[in-house]
Amino acid sequence: MAAMVRRQRPRRLACWALMAVLLADLLALSDTLAVMSVDLGSESMKVAIVKPGVPMEIVLNKESRRKTPVTVTLKENERFFGDSAASMAIKNPKATLRYFQHLLGKQENNPHVALYRARFPEHELGFDPQRQTVYFQISPQLQFSPEEVLSMLLNYSRSLAEDFAEQPIKDAVITVPAFFNQAERRAVLQAARMAGLKVLQLINDNTATALSYGVFRRKDINTTAQNIMFYDMGAGSTVCTIVTYQTVKTKDSGVQPQLQIRGVGFDRTLGGLEMELRLREHLARLFNEQRKGQRAKDVRENPRAMAKLLREANRLKTVLSANADHMAQIEGLMDDVDFKAKVTRAEFEDLCADLFERVPGPVQQALQSAEMKLDEIEQVILVGGATRVPKVQEVLLKAVGKEELGKNINADEAAAMGAVYQAAALSKAFKVKPFVVRDAVIYPILVEFTREVEEEPGVHSLKHNKRILFSRMGPYPQRKVITFNRYSHDFNFHINYGDLGFLGPEDLRVFGSQNLTTVKLKGVGESFRKYPDYESKGIKAHFNLDESGVLSLDRVESVFETLVEDSPEEESTLTKLGNTISSLFGGGATPDAKENGTDSVQEEEEGPAEGSKDEPGEQAELKEEADSPTEDASPPPPPEPKGSAAPEGEKTTEKDDGEKPEAQPSDKGEAGFESVPPAPEEEKKQKPARKQRMVEEIGVELVVLDLPDLPEDELARSAQKLQDLTLRDLEKQEREKAANSLEAFIFETQDKLYQPEYQEVSTEEQREDISGKLSATSSWLEDEGFGATTAMLKEKLAELRKLCQGLFFRVEERKKWPERLSALDSLLNHSSMFLKGARLIPEMDQIFTEVEMTTLEKVINETWAWKNATMAEQAKLPATEKPVLLSKDIEAKMMALDREVQYLLNKAKFAKPRPRPKDKNGTRAEPPLNASASDQGDKVIPPPGQTEDAKPISEPEKETRSEPAGSEPLELGGPGAESEQKEQPTEQKRTLKNDEL
Repeated sequence: MAAMVRRQRPRRLACWALMAVLLADLLALSDTLAVMSVDLGSESMKVAIVKPGVPMEIVLNKESRRKTPVTVTLKENERFFGDSAASMAIKNPKATLRYFQHLLGKQENNPHVALYRARFPEHELGFDPQRQTVYFQISPQLQFSPEEVLSMLLNYSRSLAEDFAEQPIKDAVITVPAFFNQAERRAVLQAARMAGLKVLQLINDNTATALSYGVFRRKDINTTAQNIMFYDMGAGSTVCTIVTYQTVKTKDSGVQPQLQIRGVGFDRTLGGLEMELRLREHLARLFNEQRKGQRAKDVRENPRAMAKLLREANRLKTVLSANADHMAQIEGLMDDVDFKAKVTRAEFEDLCADLFERVPGPVQQALQSAEMKLDEIEQVILVGGATRVPKVQEVLLKAVGKEELGKNINADEAAAMGAVYQAAALSKAFKVKPFVVRDAVIYPILVEFTREVEEEPGVHSLKHNKRILFSRMGPYPQRKVITFNRYSHDFNFHINYGDLGFLGPEDLRVFGSQNLTTVKLKGVGESFRKYPDYESKGIKAHFNLDESGVLSLDRVESVFETLVEDSPEEESTLTKLGNTISSLFGGGATPDAKENGTDSVQEEEEGPAEGSKDEPGEQAELKEEADSPTEDASPPPPPEPKGSAAPEGEKTTEKDDGEKPEAQPSDKGEAGFESVPPAPEEEKKQKPARKQRMVEEIGVELVVLDLPDLPEDELARSAQKLQDLTLRDLEKQEREKAANSLEAFIFETQDKLYQPEYQEVSTEEQREDISGKLSATSSWLEDEGFGATTAMLKEKLAELRKLCQGLFFRVEERKKWPERLSALDSLLNHSSMFLKGARLIPEMDQIFTEVEMTTLEKVINETWAWKNATMAEQAKLPATEKPVLLSKDIEAKMMALDREVQYLLNKAKFAKPRPRPKDKNGTRAEPPLNASASDQGDKVIPPPGQTEDAKPISEPEKETRSEPAGSEPLELGGPGAESEQKEQPTEQKRTLKNDEL
């Protein structure tokens, strides 16, 4: 028995641990009841939310529009966002920032920085020598980096979502272009950190669009692969994506639909913005020609005029998509001169002829990366606002060779809806139908290192090695481990991009640095000295390409192994506990714990890189983690269910998207032992020795080469600066609200003073006093109000309200009198009729006592007397005095009277009928005159010898109406009202008290 108790203790501990995890998850739900997605386009953004009761809804902004311009206006004392900022672009173009995402992750020598300066010459870009990046110089006191501007916009998008959801929101999924590299993705994550957002995932906008398409067509997806091409031309860029849809069998959820990104092609500068800039240049040339000979300045030198022309070009591009020609016109374009010119669609297409020639380029890139042909594509679907241009559709249709282009998706909102679906899937607060997403790596990543080798005795040389870490179009999220052998001292290795030959020369210049990070390892030699008797298994570097497509080096370890003697008696208590807990969850390894979609796994040995030409023992071993069997000599555990068995006692779990997760060590310290499943007793006798693994953590120093991240102190200062700006905006909004309330009160009250209902209850002196105070406050507001604080404005408003309180009270009371008095009269009449009907009930059927009826009569009489006396007194008072007839007193009298009536009604509802006495001949007494025929026939007569109060056996109720058990409803009304009795068993009588009703 004691042994059984000891065996049960680990199970109890495991149950308590499981309960603690579940409790922690439940507590975490309180802050994550709503999640959001932000589809960050170049020109506009769409925000969507999911909250209980509101599945996948696009957020409306303050102008009740479904999309918001990605525009920020920064001035010395205020900020504007969205449509408000877009309207400020003409008044203050220098302080209005647009298309600033094109500068994210770019150094000052990047061609896109020069292109931005050419497109928007009104902006002054400063140079940051620390990071070699640029920032916006609004004024000598105001300067903001592109990450800070994006952070402001993300914070604004969260405020829109919170207002729409009516609750705080912290978790978000943000869309980014598929062609964003590591530096650009990290820049977006830093901007989100400044805004205080928890990013569940950075999802590629083409992947989000594909997910939205698949989610709403889940029933059409089957085991047959369907290849769909999405052609997305937005304002700033174009991306073509080939997606394969089919159902796959997953470990956890069975057969589920899956989308796999097969090919991606893109053009970073082909979009609607470039078309609008061409149109703007055309309109500027026409305006200069119209003023030729007037010695006028070039319109291109006027930022405000160019901002007006860009807005008109945007409108013109939209109109020409549906019309053959249109008249462009701007009032007061420059120097109070109006502009008017006719532009045809043919002229627009001639201006953008070279742009339309680039339309098929992304299609060819996508097909090449997917290694597919156009015949294998079932449908081409248009996404993005610029695909509405007829010439774009014409050229694309010819390039893909299809009969028609698919337009069965919301071109503007598809990415936002797909992203918010992913947000709900990643959040712990919602349960959604699984949809497996396998995104693809656009830019390959490799590891490079140099090692000294001895080709001949005494002849040493350096050998440069490269190992592909994440291949092009390979799936992610994914973990990889690379093992460095024959290193017994500190060394360095490099993480760089792989072959980028698919990019053109100009794209390579825009891409930036191809070198990502230099990794310097410290402590390798010390680890070898610490374990001289152990066999080295190499230096293992664990890499992770997470759901956001961001690469990270999780850790570097030096691994050693040795054979040790083992026996059942020497098995540690910790190992026993671990094995017992494991058995509770299926007898093998514990299920993988997911956090934001990333699986955590257990450490295992790696095999050599495929195709390696190095000699054994001198190679860098590269593999997907959990991809090869372990070298552990311990025997396997009991057989696993079909589909989950793994060789050599390791449980290889495959994720929904088909990738194999990494196995991570159970110890996080400097060194640790690997947990090995215990072998059966028979095998332990045959194999007493087992392998013991020691893991030593290696120090890592990272030198970022592409674009240094903001230091933590700089990041904290930026976050604080943005928070101060937000608080300032809130204070400004509060002050404006107080000023508007004061101004509105003055105007409304001045108008009320001339209305008859207000003049009736006030004297001329009172109105003059109020009017004088209102005029004085209005003058103060005009002269000194601009410098008044929020507290001063609220104080002025409180003084005026106190001054007018009596006047407003008299008017409001007179408005309420007719309705309140009418309701009181109605209640008095109905109560009197009810009392009269109650007194007419025969004595043998009476359910009310004389005290109860007398009490009701007293309340009725007192209420009548109070009403008559108060109204008579009110009639004697002038209208300018405080009334004695108050609406609150009327309501109090009505409540008191209604309480007495309700008491009697409740008593009548639950009253029990009295049994009829027998006459001398043994027959029943005659029923009362108001009893119905059915009541007379259904009366239960107790058998001889049984008392009246005895409870007979009742038949099942035939009525469907629900009533309290053991009670009979009785409806009482005025004269002529019918009373109905239902078949009920008689019970013992008891008096109902007030507290029992």
